[in-house]
Amino acid sequence: MSIRIRLVLSYIAMLLVPLVLFGLAVILISVATFGSLKSGFDVDFSHGNPIKRVIDQEAENVAYIKAKIETDPDAFLQEKFVEDLNEQFHKINMGLIIRKDQTITYLSSYLKDREAGDTSQLPLYGTPPGKFQRNQGSLLITRQQDFLFSDKSKGTVFVFLDGGPFQKYLHQFSKTVFLTFIFILIATNGVLTYFVSRSIIRPLRALKRAAEEIKEGNLDFEIIPHRKDELGELSVAFEEMRRKLKKSVELQLQYEENRKELISNISHDLKTPVTAIKGYVEGIMDGVSNSPDKLDKYIRTIYNKAADMDRLIDELFLFSKLDLGKVPFQFETVDLGNYVQDCAQELQFDMEKKGVQFTLADLPQEPILVTADRDKLRRVLLNIIENAVKYSEEGNCQITLSVLRQAEFAVIQIKDNGQGISEEALPHIFDRFYRADPSRNTATGGSGLGLAIAKQIIEEHSGRIGATSVLGLGTTVFMALPLHQGKGSEA
Repeated sequence: MSIRIRLVLSYIAMLLVPLVLFGLAVILISVATFGSLKSGFDVDFSHGNPIKRVIDQEAENVAYIKAKIETDPDAFLQEKFVEDLNEQFHKINMGLIIRKDQTITYLSSYLKDREAGDTSQLPLYGTPPGKFQRNQGSLLITRQQDFLFSDKSKGTVFVFLDGGPFQKYLHQFSKTVFLTFIFILIATNGVLTYFVSRSIIRPLRALKRAAEEIKEGNLDFEIIPHRKDELGELSVAFEEMRRKLKKSVELQLQYEENRKELISNISHDLKTPVTAIKGYVEGIMDGVSNSPDKLDKYIRTIYNKAADMDRLIDELFLFSKLDLGKVPFQFETVDLGNYVQDCAQELQFDMEKKGVQFTLADLPQEPILVTADRDKLRRVLLNIIENAVKYSEEGNCQITLSVLRQAEFAVIQIKDNGQGISEEALPHIFDRFYRADPSRNTATGGSGLGLAIAKQIIEEHSGRIGATSVLGLGTTVFMALPLHQGKGSEA
């Protein structure tokens, strides 16, 4: 649930929950308060709504009074009749006052006990009907029935309710209700605010701790999002940032390690020919080469070592540019079968001079189109074939070049019958400066970058390169290039 929806629901709950709880509280307070009134006024609350029952009983008694006035108004001067009538009203916590002219002929004993106040302030005779619930001191006049006695004197029957207890009840009730409402409002808002804020603050604290860990350079921890909301998304973003930072730091450390290794390897591979050149030059200077043949031999050796250094520097320069992505590629649609056949024809003469039995296997009948850079792909083929020649027995070197189609890839295979590669060394032959010989014997020549360059070029073609080998039987290197998709010119 998102934070926005959570806040909206919390706001609605802060409005509705207090109202519902307040309604329930009012009902409970009313029942409790009416219970206290029951003990004070002797009202029976055990059956139905007591207020409705009081109103109905009062209306029934008043109707009886009106009927009696019509038939026998002087009955209101008879003590027994009035006492009986007063008793009926007393059951509903009311009482009677009967006035003849300006004289009070009957005053309810209930009123006398409670000291209702000055009865001389009662409403005058002939007050317009319907004006009930008039306060008179502490009395609450609910009914006023004017009539004439048989002697034509003015009579009035007052039905009253002692307002004192009810006013006290209303004051107590309103005070209790107000305090209850304030308490419910504070409690509800406090609880909802606590839970909503906790659901926001806890993830923020976790993110703060994560930020502090990152600030201190500690990236070996995991940020686990516990919610699927905006903070959860922020936690996921933090975790992704941590992973990328860790990967970047590890990559930087690896680059630093590679740089140190590269400097070490370059120093080693350059020192060997430089030392040889220096030795032969010193031999010439010391007169060791005292014959034209020996001098020619020394000079040719110096030249070859210098050429090796030049080739090493060229390959190192190319490898560095490939590593930085600074080498431009000229991609075009190429028929791989025809392309490999042309390359094989160019290499055939050189291979024969070196005593290599070079064979081009049968090519596919149908064109196999790939997207490739002709020059860079030729460099790959030359590097692999030269590497195969170096590690094969002189005079007994057989190399077979073939092209085939497998699923969505065109595959070039170069197979030799050389000394083979051990199972432990095979996964590393495409690493830069790697040689299977731990002594780094350079008798075979080479910089150790040929296969690494081949791998980078093939990967720039979105392809894959790999090898299989058996010690003593030979090695097969394969290069898989994705087939060309769509229309293109065939080369």
